[in-house]
Amino acid sequence: MSTATTIAFRMQLKPGRVEEYRRRHDEIWPELVETLRDAGIYDYSIFLEPATLQLFAVLKLTPDHRREELPDHPVMKRWWLYMAELMETEPDLRPREWPLEPMFHLD
Repeated sequence: MSTATTIAFRMQLKPGRVEEYRRRHDEIWPELVETLRDAGIYDYSIFLEPATLQLFAVLKLTPDHRREELPDHPVMKRWWLYMAELMETEPDLRPREWPLEPMFHLD
């Protein structure tokens, strides 16, 4: 039987953008939530390290996830455009992600 996969990565906020980042996520678009869930993403959390403005994201993927399709989804592209002024991005405006290596897990 296949099991869910947990992944984690780091992103980088720009200075002075913490409250706006929080506000936009507090008001996350319902169609974005649906898009993420349809792609097999669930139990998704983002944490802030205030001293460095680093964001740490942890999410779970269903065994049949389609996360790799998200960069082509119109809602995802609109969200990335909306968020680009707040954080470091790639040329296509997706947030820069630095993968984090699992070191320990307690179930």
